[in-house]
Amino acid sequence: MTTGTELDPVNVENEIAQLARRHRAAGGVGLQILNILGGQAENLLERLPDRVKERLEGATERALEVAMGAAAGSRGVVPDQKGWLNTALATAMGAAGGAGGLPTALAELPVTTTVLLRAIQGIAAEHGFDPDDPEIRKECLLVFGSAGPLDRDDGADMAFLSARVTLTGATVHGLISRIAPRLATVLGQKLAAQAVPVLGAAAGAATNYAYTSYYQQMAHVHFGLNRLARESGRPRGELVEALRVAVTQKR
Repeated sequence: MTTGTELDPVNVENEIAQLARRHRAAGGVGLQILNILGGQAENLLERLPDRVKERLEGATERALEVAMGAAAGSRGVVPDQKGWLNTALATAMGAAGGAGGLPTALAELPVTTTVLLRAIQGIAAEHGFDPDDPEIRKECLLVFGSAGPLDRDDGADMAFLSARVTLTGATVHGLISRIAPRLATVLGQKLAAQAVPVLGAAAGAATNYAYTSYYQQMAHVHFGLNRLARESGRPRGELVEALRVAVTQKR
């Protein structure tokens, strides 16, 4: 039985259509960056030295741990920023990180991860959720479980939306351990692009622009679905499937 506060089917359909547009826009940025860099995501990873590839997962896990503490600690000091400002900040950091090649790109990694996580937390708040709630913090981490902007696998993009049930009983550290391998591949592509000779700062700026734009869009999709489930009274799984259909129908 529905209540008067629940959304009618037409409004739910419109909301799903808007989220589908965000989802498609997120993927489009990655393809544009690939065209700029003139390569494929898989080939980018091969450019990294073996010693870096071997340590990438551990570095990513540490970056996420640092980002969780820094992003949460900054909320009482620095207000949430507009999406364009988060993108501009990350783009500038990417340029600085790429200017010095791989060493500075590695040093920039936890800083960029913090900016991304803080932006995701801000979007959670925008949709009416409390980023200081432990469960919402885990939801914010889960956004990193989506495919990166250089990944063309739409199925991987959608899979993270269905993974919310796995949060039950999971600790933040446990969730980070599960997300880190996937995010390591994503951030490895970014590092490899920044390490490309000659491109340097330009590649760093371009990839950070793509990553910040992508994860902000995916955060809107994730928390938009959560809000829609709460307001419509419809099961979240049902809304995820409706989004999946909407994303694949209009190309």
